[in-house]
Parts: sequence; structure tokens; C-alpha cells
Amino acid sequence: MRLAGHYERLGTERAFEVLARAKALEAQGRNVIHLEIGEPDFDTPPHVVEAGARALREGHTHYCPAPGLPELREAAAEHLSRTRRLTVDPARVLVAPGAKWFLFFGVLAVAGEGDEVIYPNPGYPIYESAINWSGATAVPLPITEETGFAFTAADLAERLTPRTRMVILNSPANPTGGALDRELNAEIAEILAGHDCWILTDEVYSELLYEGVHDSIASHGLLDRTILLDGFSKTYAMTGWRLGYAAVPPDLIEPLSRFLINSVACTAPAVQLAGVAALTGPHDAIDAMVAEFVRRRQVLVDGLNRLPGVSCVMPRGAFYAFPNVTATGIDERTLATRMLDEAGVAVLAGTDFGAHGAGHIRLSYANSLENLQEALDQMSGLLEAVAV
Repeated sequence: MRLAGHYERLGTERAFEVLARAKALEAQGRNVIHLEIGEPDFDTPPHVVEAGARALREGHTHYCPAPGLPELREAAAEHLSRTRRLTVDPARVLVAPGAKWFLFFGVLAVAGEGDEVIYPNPGYPIYESAINWSGATAVPLPITEETGFAFTAADLAERLTPRTRMVILNSPANPTGGALDRELNAEIAEILAGHDCWILTDEVYSELLYEGVHDSIASHGLLDRTILLDGFSKTYAMTGWRLGYAAVPPDLIEPLSRFLINSVACTAPAVQLAGVAALTGPHDAIDAMVAEFVRRRQVLVDGLNRLPGVSCVMPRGAFYAFPNVTATGIDERTLATRMLDEAGVAVLAGTDFGAHGAGHIRLSYANSLENLQEALDQMSGLLEAVAV
């Protein structure tokens, strides 16, 4: 039996493949330190868990409006307005089972055969996957170490054409930890103001920024053309709850609502009420998590810079380091494989995030300080043996 031809256009996330390989090694009795998967190693805050459990006990177990519960749409609109220096109408907020939903269907709503979509590379793999599935041409925007893992306004301008239907931005970024500052966003906004295209800004790591103040491209007069995406997985350690939201342009509310009805019908209402508690409740657990990530970031980056043939820029946000490993003399994919097989440290090759990730590997510091130090020791042993 054959599969549909368009299935082959779908990409994947190598993090889950490497995780599966690491779990198989653990099943054989090997010890593996997991630095490959991108999720906080913290529990969901207790008041959020209780809100979800209470909603289940109270019978919030049935269908609800496809765009989302009014309570969550209002809380999300208030949160976006306050943190992005905007005025967001709750009617523009849509809710979905995970932020990834908006990446995929946001592209499908506006792009197709003959169109182009610009996306960051290296970047989250689902960007390119969604673009390819839509039939549009994926146009990589190189994210470079020389620009602090950002890009220049000129880099973007030279890739815009009359066929550009969407520009995807991500700040703070996966896999690099880079961020777009307000000055660069102002330059980008000036360029995009004169071009007829949509914008999708992925800001799921917005509260995991350790240097500077988060800035959104939407706050530069482009809200009516921008899908402003956020979610709960990273900030509130809710990856398994599957809950995301976005402020969307008026012209995309109906198309994206129709995609919701056709794909998932609605997002679990009890999960949405937990999301309300996350946005409106105490922030103590998040502050503690961010403080711990700051400590881990310092330990990991300092340790990476002491490894033979490795140099690492200090990431500004998210919980990833993206060290340059070209001086080891081993290509990034071979090195990632050897790190797992020989050192027992699961990492990802930079090219798992696009061709412009060559010469780098990605490590998540969403793991304990003890495990990070052990991982550094194991990697040092491998690289020192290679250097000899």
C-alpha cells in the first residue's frame, strides 16, 4: 500500500528520535544524561495543577467553543497587552492544544504553491516542515554566531520578494538562545511595513530571557499583520498539558477557527482553566525556575568553553546552548552521535535545525547542575581522547 506523496514533505523533530535512542541505551543498562529534549525539568506549579484538577471535578469535561474559553482568551489578551506594550482585544485571541498548532496552520492559512516563506535557520524544525507541507518555498534566513545568533535587517531585506507571503521570527530562539532587541525589530518593522506579507512571531520563550527586555515585532505597528504566538509549555513547565494561544490578525480569525474545528474541535476546557490560573496566579515558581536556569547557563557555558575545540557564545534566552565545535575536527552529526554512544550524553547536531546549524551542537540546560557537570566531564574525556 502506498502513502500520499505529500506525506514525504513533512519533516520531524530529531530531539524525539535522539530521545528514543537514548532511552533504548538506558534500557540496556547504560547511564545517559539527557541534554537533547527541550522541556523544563520542573513540575507544573501546584496552583495550576489544582486548577486543572478542580475543573475536572466540577465537570469541565465536554466540548467548548473552538476559539477557546472566554476566561482564557481574556487572560491571554491581558497578558499579551501588558508584556508586549500593546492593546490586544480578547476577540483576537485563539486557543489551541499546543503552540505548535499555530505554527503549522498559520502557514497553511496564508501560503501555498508559488509562494515563499522566510524562516530562521537554524531554527525550530517545524517551521520548515510546515512550509514544505504547504507547497510554498522555504527561504532560510541565516542565524549567525557573528550577529549574536540573530541576523541583520539587510539579511531579511535581500530575501523579500513579491512572492513572500510570510516571515517567521523567533525570539528568544530555539536552538541558539539568541534574541532580537528593540533596535533590530524597529529596523525589521520599517522594512516589512512596505512589503505585503504576514508575520508569525514565535515568542514561547519570552519569559525566559536573561539579558535585556523582551521585545515583540508586533509592538512596532504590525499587530494587524502578525500572528503573535505564546504558550504554557516552557514558562509554566506544562509541556504535557498541550496548551498554546495566539493573538491573530482580524482577517485570520475565521480561517484559523475553521482549521481548529476541522482538526481538534476544541482544546480541553479543564486544561484551559489551568491556563487561566497560570496567567493570573502567583509567579514565584516561575521566578525560581528562571533563577535556576541562570545558574545552569553560567556553569554550562563556562564548562563548554573549557572543552578542547569548543567555543560557546552566552545564550540570552530559552534554555539552550549552541556551541561551535568546528575546531574539534569532527562534524557536528558525528560528534553528537559519539557523545551519546561513547560519553553517554544526549545532544543534538546543529544541522538538526537546518543547514546553517553546521559546525554546532545544541545542548539543553533543563537538567540539574549535578548532571550538567557530569555531562561536561564525560564530554571532556571524549574530546581529550580525540585531541590526542
